Amino acid sequence: MSLQSTDPIADLLTRIRNAAMVGKHEVRVPTSKLKKVVAEQLVKNKYLEAVALEDGKPRGTLVVTINKPGENTVINEITRISKPGRRVYVAAADIPKVKSGRGIVLVSTSKGVMTGGEAVKHKLGGELLLKVY
Repeated sequence: MSLQSTDPIADLLTRIRNAAMVGKHEVRVPTSKLKKVVAEQLVKNKYLEAVALEDGKPRGTLVVTINKPGENTVINEITRISKPGRRVYVAAADIPKVKSGRGIVLVSTSKGVMTGGEAVKHKLGGELLLKVY
């Protein structure tokens, strides 16, 4: 069995979604720069509790804390928008709002991964990665 996934972001989101459904508080995934940035954005926007990086050979592990024990998860739905078979790119004016502004969309721009609101503020378009609320 290989640790390589064709869509590492979808793998991260699926692990978070599955762990939240069964009441787990922590997920461990093989690390990458993009996964780390996406998880940090979710922590910054208070959808996840914490992210930590554990070094290892040949690759480190990203430890994602979904919520504190005894608390419910903040995430109701987390889905991948742009997929390897169908990439979705938008201009700054076309970035969608999720649930009338109660959720966020993450956009991969030329200045890095940021929320849809930050991308609109900086007038940057890019690839829609995921939506969460």
